[in-house]
Amino acid sequence: MTAREFGINNSEVVVLLHGGGLGWWNFANEIELLKGRYHVVIPALDGHAGSDSGFSSIEDNAVRIINYIDTNFGGHALMIGGLSLGGQILLEILSRRKNICKFAMVESALALPMPITCRLIKPTIMLSYGLISKKWFSRLQMKSLNIRGSLFDDYYRDTCAITRENYIRILQSNSSYRIKPTLSQCQAKAMIFVGGKERPIMKKSAKMINGLILESDMITMNYNHGELSLNHAEEYVEYMMKLID
Repeated sequence: MTAREFGINNSEVVVLLHGGGLGWWNFANEIELLKGRYHVVIPALDGHAGSDSGFSSIEDNAVRIINYIDTNFGGHALMIGGLSLGGQILLEILSRRKNICKFAMVESALALPMPITCRLIKPTIMLSYGLISKKWFSRLQMKSLNIRGSLFDDYYRDTCAITRENYIRILQSNSSYRIKPTLSQCQAKAMIFVGGKERPIMKKSAKMINGLILESDMITMNYNHGELSLNHAEEYVEYMMKLID
């Protein structure tokens, strides 16, 4: 596993897991706000730009991140945050290692399978993959995902680096993932974020996650999917400080 690290001279480790199709720059502004105080680690999720492994499953990616934390940080981080696919991987990590972190921030994580969507992913990507290299298509995608325009170069470069096979596996895993009952054993204090403009299944997922993690608060914000960490870094860090303090 590969990762970008910032504030490496600081002792307390914060791990942030980017969304599907994104990269370390998902948290670019958060890094600037945190690196003076924390050792910030942004793993490249499997199958994404900069990764040393193709994507197989959320479960496998979670195991690789656990191993990375074990090898490099003595098996513990102060806080782990994750957006969307990264949020699902975080939930899997917490369900496998109940005390891997003291605090967790789960943003816009789907916890309920969508079987019809899952079945449509392969034929859809097989037909549309060629459009990914078109800049006009990337701009449309960014707009639909509510990603700020200043991230276009990063978004375009890194989406073009994802192979068709990895796209299919990532999206299939995302739409078929089901949270594990062992998540209820999680010892981290958590914040569960969901956008008020997100689909009903995302709000239902947030409630389910909130119900499973004993010490957690669910926060609904007037945002679309992923907007908190992508577009509102100062607010994201403010919530993080409230959680840790």
